[in-house]
Amino acid sequence: MTYKIPIYRPLLDGNEKKYVNECLDSSWISSRGEFIKRFEDRFSEFVGVRHAVSVCNGTVGLHLALVTLGIGQGDEVIVPSFTYIASVSTIAHTGATPVFVDSLQGTWQMDPADVRRKISPRTKAVMVVHLYGHPCEMDELMKIAKENNLFTIEDCAEAFGSRYSGRHVGQFGDIAAFSFYGNKTITTGEGGIAATNNEALFEKVYHLKMHGLAKHREYWHDELGFNYRMTNICAAIGLAQLERAEEKIARKRQLVDWYNEALAGLPVEPHCEHERVFHSYWMYSILTKTAELRDALRSHLASAGIETRPTFYPVHMMPMYARRYQKLPVAEDLGWRGINLPSYPDLTRDQVREIAESIRSFFGKRQA
Repeated sequence: MTYKIPIYRPLLDGNEKKYVNECLDSSWISSRGEFIKRFEDRFSEFVGVRHAVSVCNGTVGLHLALVTLGIGQGDEVIVPSFTYIASVSTIAHTGATPVFVDSLQGTWQMDPADVRRKISPRTKAVMVVHLYGHPCEMDELMKIAKENNLFTIEDCAEAFGSRYSGRHVGQFGDIAAFSFYGNKTITTGEGGIAATNNEALFEKVYHLKMHGLAKHREYWHDELGFNYRMTNICAAIGLAQLERAEEKIARKRQLVDWYNEALAGLPVEPHCEHERVFHSYWMYSILTKTAELRDALRSHLASAGIETRPTFYPVHMMPMYARRYQKLPVAEDLGWRGINLPSYPDLTRDQVREIAESIRSFFGKRQA
């Protein structure tokens, strides 16, 4: 179905074409070329981390983080259930066991108290997911990790530009992973970054992403590695996106103001920015009062040519993880009542008003 207002589309209004054409003219179109290093360096500077390793997508960035930290068979990694599946599948692919925790109703982020409850002798790491661009409670989570000698992996796939207590997400954990898929705040088409402040971890991440290639011996591989490299063309797009990153984030936050104003008085609850955080609002998300209302509203908006998405379904309820029954009430509630509304950076105020009017008409018909 073609929508007149899609859920997302990338904004490519900078030097993207210019830089890609430079790649084509130079013939450096694969995983070597000047834009790889330029993109990594510019990203490190923007986020405030010492090292950034470009990879082919955000999921493999998480996988590299886990493997680099030595996580595997017999280990447990604590992860929120209310997240995108990649956070969990990368844990399972190492042979480790994901241990699900519930979320906080107010912020939608992982519940530190539940993290404490779920730590066992086999716990090796906590994967912190900054869902929809709102940072987690990092002071408490880092305190828990330190007290229990646990690694911390930050899943920043949806949180480029977000900050906690003035610090950009990705600075807190041992390793962080970012995604630049086409619907992210900045995009490379497909791509990601593994970021760390630790020199040894940086060397290991880079080594593993390059097939475990020995540093000083050509075509000699001293470790089982992966082909997780980013292309020069993707990095060229990413560099152009970074040049206008602040503008894109500002546009996202402007959308929030427009939506909040247009939806005022309606029986929906927006995902809000809480104390001590800077929310980059990857998506503008709302909760309806019931799951049935959520589905009916989405159908109504679709009939008006407005694309939406449900919030993520809790992973602990999916077939491959549901064999061990557990109840995570907040994650389940958020997963069944949430809607992501169109959130692309060049969405206009008039389009936001059109979306809001369609939502208003839906509730008006139900009250009539």
